[in-house]
Amino acid sequence: MRSIAIISEDKVGLLADISYVLAKSKINIDSINVAVVSKKAVICMEVSDPEKSKKVLTAAGYEIELHSLIVKLNLAEMGGLLEKLAHEGVTVETSKTIAKDDKHALVSIKVDKPKRASTILAEKLVTNEAY
Repeated sequence: MRSIAIISEDKVGLLADISYVLAKSKINIDSINVAVVSKKAVICMEVSDPEKSKKVLTAAGYEIELHSLIVKLNLAEMGGLLEKLAHEGVTVETSKTIAKDDKHALVSIKVDKPKRASTILAEKLVTNEAY
């Protein structure tokens, strides 16, 4: 099993809709973790088939992140986080702010050493995966 991260506007029935789309495609959901910042929901799921999940959820209009770590940060923490990863020999390949409000940001980070980065960022992870 691997994680996928679904990024969507937060709304009533969101999880029900996503679950329905996956169930219709015979994809099992083994765990779910949700974070919401500034009306954006990031739903991280452990699923039985991440590639198929991405395909069916994208077709249903959802934005999907595969193979990225999703972190929730205080706005002032990003520089320190990048410095900490670099100090530990982890290269950030891409970084994308998904949502932010006055205090927090949800950020998708793709790195060259996801297991090491997961350990370093454990307390900030929205995803519960260590690749």
